[in-house]
Amino acid sequence: MRNNPSIEILSTRPLRDDIVHKAALKQVAIDTASFIATQPVDNETLRTQINDIATSSNVVAIFTSMNAVESVIQKLSAPPTWKLFTMGGITKELTIQFFGETNFLASAKNATALAEKIVHHGGINKVVYFCGDQRLDELPETLKANGIAVEEIVVYETIQTPVDIQKNYTGIVFFSPSAVHSFFSLNTIPTNTILFSIGKTTTACIKTYVSNEVVTSEWPGKEQMIDQVIAYYTAVNHA
Repeated sequence: MRNNPSIEILSTRPLRDDIVHKAALKQVAIDTASFIATQPVDNETLRTQINDIATSSNVVAIFTSMNAVESVIQKLSAPPTWKLFTMGGITKELTIQFFGETNFLASAKNATALAEKIVHHGGINKVVYFCGDQRLDELPETLKANGIAVEEIVVYETIQTPVDIQKNYTGIVFFSPSAVHSFFSLNTIPTNTILFSIGKTTTACIKTYVSNEVVTSEWPGKEQMIDQVIAYYTAVNHA
C-alpha cells in the first residue's frame, strides 16, 4: 500500500493495541470510541435459574456473544455438561476455555449459519439461548420455524453511549446494530465515507440511516473486520 496518511478510520468499539498497530503499519490510522456498553444481569433469580439448568440433563445451550458467555460463567461454580453451539471467534474461544471441547458441537460465522447447523444436527427438540436484551431475531425464529423450542434467558443488557464526533473519517467500522443506532443518534457523515459492517443485519441497519457504500464482513471477530478494512484500502490504492 502506498503511503497515504489520509486513511483515517473510526472504530465504534475498542480494539486491542496490536490490531491498531497492525493497521498503522499499513498506513491505516484508527481512532476508537465506545458507542455502546454492556452490563451483565446479576440477581438471585437469574443465578438460581442458570444453576438449575446446570443440573439438568441433555441441555443444548447457545451463545452468540462473548458477553453472554462471561455473564453465565460468573454464575456457575463449575462447568456443566451442556451440549454447546456458539458463534465463532472470541465467543467460541471463551466457551471452550470454560466448558471444554468434549460437548462442543459447532460454531458459525453468523446467527443464520449457526441456526442452520443446529437444525441440520438433528435430534434437537429444545435449546437454551443465553442472550442480551437486544438480541437479533434470525436465530430463534429459524429454530422455531423448524420445530425447535427456544428458551431465551437474558443475561446481559446493552446501553447506548453516543459520542459526538467532529472529525470526518475516511471510514467507520460498526460491529452491531446497537452501535449504529447510537452513532447516528448524534452524528451525520459525508456521503463519501466508507462504512464497514459485521454481518448483514448490521449492514441493513446502517442502510436505514445513510446511502453510503457499506463493506460487509461475515466473520464476527474484530481482527477479521480490521483485516477487511486494510484489504479494502490496499485494493483501492493498487487499482
